[in-house]
Amino acid sequence: MSTQRIETVCVQGGYTPGNGEPRQIPIIQSTTFRYETSEAMGKLFNLEASGYFYTRLTNPTNDRVAARIAALEGGTAAMLTSSGQAANFFAVFNIAQAGDHVVSSASIYGGTYNLFAVTMKKMGIDFTFVSPDCTDEELEAAFRPNTKAVFGETIANPALTILDIERFADAAHRHGVPLIVDNTFATPVNCRPFEWGADIVTHSTTKYMDGHGAGVGGAVVDSGRFDWLAHAEKFPGLTEPDESYHGLVYAKQFGNAGAFITKATAQLMRDFGSIQSPQNAFLLGLGLESLHLRMKQHCKNGQAVAEFLAGHPDVAWVRYPGLPGDRYYERARKYMPEGTCGVVSFGLKGGRALAEAVMKELKVASIETHVADARTCCLHPASTTHRQMNDAELAACGIGPELVRYSCGIESAEDLIADLAQAIEAAKKAA
Repeated sequence: MSTQRIETVCVQGGYTPGNGEPRQIPIIQSTTFRYETSEAMGKLFNLEASGYFYTRLTNPTNDRVAARIAALEGGTAAMLTSSGQAANFFAVFNIAQAGDHVVSSASIYGGTYNLFAVTMKKMGIDFTFVSPDCTDEELEAAFRPNTKAVFGETIANPALTILDIERFADAAHRHGVPLIVDNTFATPVNCRPFEWGADIVTHSTTKYMDGHGAGVGGAVVDSGRFDWLAHAEKFPGLTEPDESYHGLVYAKQFGNAGAFITKATAQLMRDFGSIQSPQNAFLLGLGLESLHLRMKQHCKNGQAVAEFLAGHPDVAWVRYPGLPGDRYYERARKYMPEGTCGVVSFGLKGGRALAEAVMKELKVASIETHVADARTCCLHPASTTHRQMNDAELAACGIGPELVRYSCGIESAEDLIADLAQAIEAAKKAA
């Protein structure tokens, strides 16, 4: 684990150029790599040597950026994926198969919920969804003998619930399974889940890490601390011979520090091909260099906008973990004392109709299927990202029809507040 402070890792982590080499991580825009003998390439196919032979599995640009993210999170290994959805799929499917079960927080991004409840259910993996604020008894009751993982989001999108990472990690470890945490909204600048007991971290790098709406991507990071062999019967994919690699046993060959990511690369990336392009990885690397600076401004703006909305007579409620009195304020202070994120969720007293009208009147913020960007954007989740959910499922996620997700960029907070104020007034006059 790097002993450098996170600001330095954001800028220089994962890549140290040699004498006369490029100062910036180079883009290796090549599908294939040449070798002089079949024997040399054969060692790569057998996982007996490190190197590159086809970008569908790994690429030098991707690996250097992944190494930076691993350093930021304090992990031992990482991989980039084509999207955050692919990252969450890989993280779960790497250890769960047909007939298995996963416990998940119910307060998660709608796309992830759909991935779990619909698509992966068709693959034979069952999910039990529990409230992030469930009792210890309710959490314990969710586990089954075939449970293989627990999943949650540091800060849920868009409900802004905060996962009690320590409590969920303790429950997972009592049952001999890892805790997987999607850390997209907090980023490692504001929270490092491994320090609180999580075992695997995922990211939609499309959001704050890229920060500029330039490239879709995801990442999976392994803490290297979960002992797969100690729970060998639960994880045969890691602890028993893989016949597609001549009987190699990942946990024995690569140890706790490398087994999870090696298997995800050698098996899942090999077969699904959800690779992040080297060009997108390069853009992600650029975004990471300013992540520590941008997150401060995102949080500053989020706090200012939340305070403005909390005092506005036409606003019914505001959710922002940085607001004193917010349900998750104390939990946020524990896990994210330097700030949470720039996303504010709120509801207007006029309900769905006024919410949609206000968004039409915004001039600085734009309506986008995006969040956590340098530019301010907003969305009505019930009719867009979460429209596949029924009312009961929406309620379980903490999303009502009047909820607006407002993602503060890094513009002037004064301009954002003025824009919101005029939009609410204009929408009321037009009603």
